[in-house]
Amino acid sequence: MDFVPVNKPMLGEEETTEISKIIQSGALTHKEGKGKYVLKFEESFAKFIGTKHAIAVNSGTAALHSALLALNLDPKDEIIVPTFTFVATAEVVLHVGCKVVFSDINPRTFNIDLSTIQKKVTNRTKAIIAVHLYGHPVDLNPILEFAKDKEIAVIEDVAQAHGGTYYGKMVGSLGDFGCFSFYPSKNMTTGEGGMITTNSSELADKLRMIRNHGESEEYKTVVLGHNFRMPELSAAIGDIQLKKLKDFLTKRATNAEILNNALQDVETINIPIVEEWATHAWYLYTTTLKDPTKRNDLIAKLRKENIGTGVYYSTPLHLMPLFQKLYGFKGGEFLNSEKASKSVLSLPVYPGINKEQMEFIANKTREVCLSL
Repeated sequence: MDFVPVNKPMLGEEETTEISKIIQSGALTHKEGKGKYVLKFEESFAKFIGTKHAIAVNSGTAALHSALLALNLDPKDEIIVPTFTFVATAEVVLHVGCKVVFSDINPRTFNIDLSTIQKKVTNRTKAIIAVHLYGHPVDLNPILEFAKDKEIAVIEDVAQAHGGTYYGKMVGSLGDFGCFSFYPSKNMTTGEGGMITTNSSELADKLRMIRNHGESEEYKTVVLGHNFRMPELSAAIGDIQLKKLKDFLTKRATNAEILNNALQDVETINIPIVEEWATHAWYLYTTTLKDPTKRNDLIAKLRKENIGTGVYYSTPLHLMPLFQKLYGFKGGEFLNSEKASKSVLSLPVYPGINKEQMEFIANKTREVCLSL
């Protein structure tokens, strides 16, 4: 079997054909970020997620940054962020001049929940960024109720959970904002790109200004903004990818089930937990090893079988040099996250893996785990 990476974009002739049309037209982008392909993609995405608005930007990081800018934050304001996530979720807080307040995770889902964030809330807390890590939704209802009572905004970081559902509702449709990434490894891609979903027309108008230098009309800047515009090329790819997303998700779930069946009785490894109220989007099939010291051995043995793996994430954010320098973390502050960072291991389930390959991956992983 040829090498199978932990994730890979699924692009076809449809994307190639549409990109060629745009290149031939010369209309690669739109100066206000409102080209016909962007507008079409936004409309389709809002309909898919179930929100009134979708605002296309050029990365998931830009989506998070824009959402924070739309909140009119002050320098002393605090934003609660899980420490067990990708750095973009926290770095945007620093870029808007606010304080990152880290939260630990629930070890069942690797996500924050109400119990992990309540003790972190102060009278300076202005937003909670809830990351649907690996594709498993956050338990949002208790957080939303708590946040509403405290007048705290809830930003869903949906970079890893396109198509996941919480009690039957699409993630990205429940908070004040949903922030998506379309990086090549994600469940759908635009190469680079992002999307912000919201049901607030006021916020949507502001977000459209923020992505285009804060302009309300040409050369009239009314709020602080950036060049966060999505190019037409990216939007064209995204609209086609969105049409394929349901099939992608079905295949990911099928592949995850093959791994579950092979590994569920193996004592050396824990398979992912899916809560009854959740539909997992399976961006990553993330296991934990009962003996974390065996992780590198497992990675090496699977690599010899041409099976790629990933560790997301080997260092919680509070133990990265940037945040240690800013806030003085030494280790031991967020035990669930620190334990997870030493034991998590992700296996491939992306849609391009055929049944024969998937069964080989599952059986070899079982075989190696039993030998540990």
